[in-house]
Amino acid sequence: MNAGLNPEINLKRIIKPKKLKSFLQKALPLLPEDSVLCVYCDEFPIFCDEPVSHSFAETIHSPIKTPTGANLHLGTFIHNRAELSGPQQNHIRSILEFTAFSISNYIESETARRLIGEETLSKYRELALLHRSIVELNNSLRLKDVITALTNECKTSALPAEMGAVFLPEEEGFTIFESFGNVSTDELKNLVECALFKDIISSLRGEIINDVSKDKRCQGKLYGKIRSMLIMPIPSPNVCEGVLVLTSPETNAFNAANLKHVGTLSSVAGISISNAYNFESIRVLMDALLKALAEAIDARDPFTAGHSERVAYLGVSFARQISQDNEKFQDINFTDEQLREIFYSGILHDIGKIGIKEEVLTKKTRLPKSMIDVIGMRLKLFGIHHMHAWEDDYKRLKRINSSLSPNKEDLDFVDSMSFINFKVNGSTIHMLQPEERECLTVQQGNLTDEERMEIERHPAESKRILEHIPFQDDLSQLLTIIGQHHERMDGSGYPEGITGERILIQSRILSIVDIYDAITQERHYKPATPKERALKILDLEAGEGKLDRDLVDLFINNISEIEAGAESIDLDRPVSTRFCKIPNYNMN
Repeated sequence: MNAGLNPEINLKRIIKPKKLKSFLQKALPLLPEDSVLCVYCDEFPIFCDEPVSHSFAETIHSPIKTPTGANLHLGTFIHNRAELSGPQQNHIRSILEFTAFSISNYIESETARRLIGEETLSKYRELALLHRSIVELNNSLRLKDVITALTNECKTSALPAEMGAVFLPEEEGFTIFESFGNVSTDELKNLVECALFKDIISSLRGEIINDVSKDKRCQGKLYGKIRSMLIMPIPSPNVCEGVLVLTSPETNAFNAANLKHVGTLSSVAGISISNAYNFESIRVLMDALLKALAEAIDARDPFTAGHSERVAYLGVSFARQISQDNEKFQDINFTDEQLREIFYSGILHDIGKIGIKEEVLTKKTRLPKSMIDVIGMRLKLFGIHHMHAWEDDYKRLKRINSSLSPNKEDLDFVDSMSFINFKVNGSTIHMLQPEERECLTVQQGNLTDEERMEIERHPAESKRILEHIPFQDDLSQLLTIIGQHHERMDGSGYPEGITGERILIQSRILSIVDIYDAITQERHYKPATPKERALKILDLEAGEGKLDRDLVDLFINNISEIEAGAESIDLDRPVSTRFCKIPNYNMN
């Protein structure tokens, strides 16, 4: 058979030639001998059982109805048509009508089947996209991760976009959060001022602009490589969370299928972005509450005000320095979540001090001034009754009281005073009470054993207080880090006395920056230690096996960078008008 095709119509898209041939072969025996059967389109033969030389007007024919509205006919040429009677011709016409009707029914059913198949395939692709995008876009509650997943999907899917950007609302209006492709962000920024952008936001419906130069709403603000555009709002219920813009340097680049594809993607992204913002608002509130709690603890002692925050920022900066080191710590690379955990650990590491008595927490001398004054009165009374010079002894006692490490002679002096008893008006007076002697004979520092035990209880107390807070999974080690920040590599730390690698590296980081900040800041019992001296103390502690040698070396060698980094910590906190009234602490 001749299966020639008219350039204006592809018969194969309507009915397969093999099937059409079957219809013609079944009809042909019912017609007079030497009849020629043909399918005509616009009176032009496009499918015949043999080559033809006759015209369409010479045939007996019947129309074939098609869903596309094509002008198809089934016709037969009969050589001796003039010899046929009227009933014979009517019979032939009935055969043609029945065959044409059968072909029409078959085409209609095949078209319906094809449409169902295409719709099923379209739904499958939509569901596959939905499934893939739900997995990708909901893989994180961090806004940056959600937007990156969205742009990656646009870049890797079968969309004709060569450039694109995601706009998100901030206090000053919509701004570009992330873009891809070889496009100028300055050019895309102009889009926000277009009426088109405002229409998309207000209607929450996407549009395709086949030629941006002809769209009056763009007002000539778009130029350069942008010729066509698909612009889609990113909605969550009744709110425009952002706008996705895909562009191409070609006109008519996008079609309805692309619009549907991007619409599905944006719907999922809208929910994910909304979840990220809601999670972020909770995290901002948590940041504010935890910082307020830490500041309340620091405020109990004006000399430690800001200590927790400084430790937090120094800890994050030091951890970043460790991640950049390719010699001793090439296998360590802290993630953003781990940096956040270190930050929170620094903020909350002394929260357990809330349960420590004020006089112990702010103790700057071995005995308070009131008690030293009482001892001075006893010395004076003893001197008067025994004609003994007492002023020098009193001065020496006050010096011992302020000393962090009195020498043996001073401690012996205190011991000798504790044995002095004298009587006044029949009453025995002890120069020093047992608890006074205990405080004055402490060899190092100004805390008694009991007071030191109370101070050393604060890491465990911090864990006890914080374990009631339902922290997110990415803060799973926070309590351990806080609980270990006073442990030492040689086991001399507290509260558990663990050693070496049993101490988390985050805890070892916190130990170093905690010591550094404590000794470089003024306290009740001492002046601020200069930086150089503080670094030597850390080096000495590492040499004695108390601190991690490699960490201390890295800290000392990069102290300037670490301190500069601590002043510019920014863990990429997104800003949303939804919670812009909550203070922004430059944390993510």
